[in-house]
Amino acid sequence: MSGAGPADGWRGRAGRWRGGMLRPGCGRVRRFNAHSIVTVTTGAPVPKERILVAEDEASLRDVLCLQLKHAGYDVIESADGEQALELATRNLPDLILLDVMMPKLTGFEVCEKLRESFATRHIPIIILTAKAELTDKVTGLEGGANDYVTKPWARKELLQRIKNALEWSRQQRSASPLTGLPGNASIDDEMKQRSASNKPFAILQADIDYFKAFNDHYGYSRGDVAIQTLARILLEEGQRHGERSFVGHIGGDDFVMLTEPHLAEKIGRGVLAAFDRAVPTFYDPEDLERGYVEVANRLHVPERFPLMSLTLTLVTSDQVPAGHLAQLADRAQELKARGKGIAGSVLVSERRSIIGGEQREDAA
Repeated sequence: MSGAGPADGWRGRAGRWRGGMLRPGCGRVRRFNAHSIVTVTTGAPVPKERILVAEDEASLRDVLCLQLKHAGYDVIESADGEQALELATRNLPDLILLDVMMPKLTGFEVCEKLRESFATRHIPIIILTAKAELTDKVTGLEGGANDYVTKPWARKELLQRIKNALEWSRQQRSASPLTGLPGNASIDDEMKQRSASNKPFAILQADIDYFKAFNDHYGYSRGDVAIQTLARILLEEGQRHGERSFVGHIGGDDFVMLTEPHLAEKIGRGVLAAFDRAVPTFYDPEDLERGYVEVANRLHVPERFPLMSLTLTLVTSDQVPAGHLAQLADRAQELKARGKGIAGSVLVSERRSIIGGEQREDAA
């Protein structure tokens, strides 16, 4: 297998996407590595996820730490609530296993204090409680714990609950606060899973044309409405045609959808039509009637920009050899540049462009 893996994010800047230019919002450009989805272990080892174990009974604490270390986690130990709070604040672990009954501070008190702090409120917490004490479980969950494990615990169940909580935490950190859609880390994970399945999949990348001019003219709040509308359209069209469609928000006005190859074009047509129907609702009547907005350029000279439209690019994983999916980023960049040169909303694939529902054959 080649050392180059599939692109780890479908991140593009209006017509420029080569595994690496992302405009999250308006103007900021972020670099990323286009070859990290299929990882080749040539550099530094991946850091272990760190778990804080807060348990005052030494024998139980030793067993927990041993099981977690054998499962590949880095472990920090605490024998009382006060120390647990201090270690959590200082080390910011990826997850905390928190016993209910501890000296100095109870698990409930530690949980409440962790949730009050901006630095620690995001850390997933699993409480450890006696089997018969339902009240402890409910109190812990009400106080901000994410899950609970009863004593005595089953090792397999404990490790699965930890895995679930860590995965939830990663998704929460990755999710777009504007749309609630999975962000770049989740997009990368989905790409890995689909690539590993060895089944062909299609990648639709969506980018709003003239969004920056719209955003500059009307302000961020109305720009956010346009982005949220596109997110909703992508979700609805994906769900309408197939349950296996995944929608991610790269940033700003850039989105990606992973779906079945035989559904991609149909979904793309639906997205274009729905977005074009929504565009008139974004503009003031006078701008809509004129068909453009005026925005000052960098030289403070007014320029006219057309109403927003949508460019979709469609590439499929079977277009490149296995292990070389990063090449799709190169092809998608070329297709996006072609789409940006066509007026109106367009879906551009290897074989054809679809403009306003009408198909035009393209040379390969």
